[in-house]
Amino acid sequence: MTAMLDVYRNKRVLVTGHTGFKGAWLCEWLLALGAEVHGFALPPPTRPSLFSQLKLAKRLKSHTIGDVRDLDALMRTMRCVKPVFVFHLAAQPLVRLSYEKPTETFDTNVMGTVNVLEAVRLMGRKTSVVCVTTDKVYENNEKGRPFRETDPFGGYDPYSASKGACEIAISSYRRSFFGMPDSPVWVASARAGNVIGGGDWAKDRIVPDAMRALAKGEAIPVRNKISTRPWQHVLEPLGGYLTLGAALAKRERFDEVCGGFNFGPDPKANRTVKELVEEMLKWKRGAWVDQSDPTAVHEAGLLNLDIRKAGKVLDWKPRWNFETTVKNTVQWYVAVANGCNPMEITREQIEGYCCF
Repeated sequence: MTAMLDVYRNKRVLVTGHTGFKGAWLCEWLLALGAEVHGFALPPPTRPSLFSQLKLAKRLKSHTIGDVRDLDALMRTMRCVKPVFVFHLAAQPLVRLSYEKPTETFDTNVMGTVNVLEAVRLMGRKTSVVCVTTDKVYENNEKGRPFRETDPFGGYDPYSASKGACEIAISSYRRSFFGMPDSPVWVASARAGNVIGGGDWAKDRIVPDAMRALAKGEAIPVRNKISTRPWQHVLEPLGGYLTLGAALAKRERFDEVCGGFNFGPDPKANRTVKELVEEMLKWKRGAWVDQSDPTAVHEAGLLNLDIRKAGKVLDWKPRWNFETTVKNTVQWYVAVANGCNPMEITREQIEGYCCF
């Protein structure tokens, strides 16, 4: 992996959503690779935030506060940065919030993605673009079969539906404007979800909710203990995104690399929320309490991704098993709570993942 990712050294990379959890981890990794990293996003969505903890505002080449719904602002940034790579992560990422703000969710996730692609198109430069969606883009019948990249898109909740619509928009732009190997722009989409890791401070996510409760000496509130998810450390999909971007930059195998890719864990990492919490408690003493609510809004009970395409086309595969993923996640929070520099533990985990 390390040799392949040398392609980012001294290259201009624009990350949308760089102030978010995954975006901050990605920026830190890109900086470690020697990239010239630029960001475009709204202010950090949480306090504390990993973006602030890593002091990224001072360490990136440029740091633009902007909304992906603002095409003019995106175009100004694109023309200024002239990125060789674009990683589009900016989104409204929460299922439960999408019920409260469905219009904003569709506007941000769908039109925000369209605006990024339009700004790249109008820039007219050689660019490799990775648009990040989610494992929830698929029409989920919850029958247990892993979703393949060719399965139909759907979405019960506004968040999932908006991301399914994103994929349709990405496909439309690729076929309408970037559909030939000689196109200056090569575009792919990356589908992953249920990412955990240190530095996530969002509400309504099981790991940050759990760590906040444990820090207060309270029991972890668990609202969907039987829901099964493909839990993966944040470094797993980010490694996939970086590998995909590197493959796009080679300008080889157009039909294989310009498409959608699933990035998920080994099937053995598909565990219930209850199993996740109990594994966390092996590394941080505490308890959990069942707070199931039969009147709560719908959330998928079962998700599973088929990742064989990423293995075949990109030679990518997950590195950390479920136990290692949970261990590294909890240890990040514990280390920071005990006074460790967040930048040091984050870099240490990136290095450990790359050398695993």
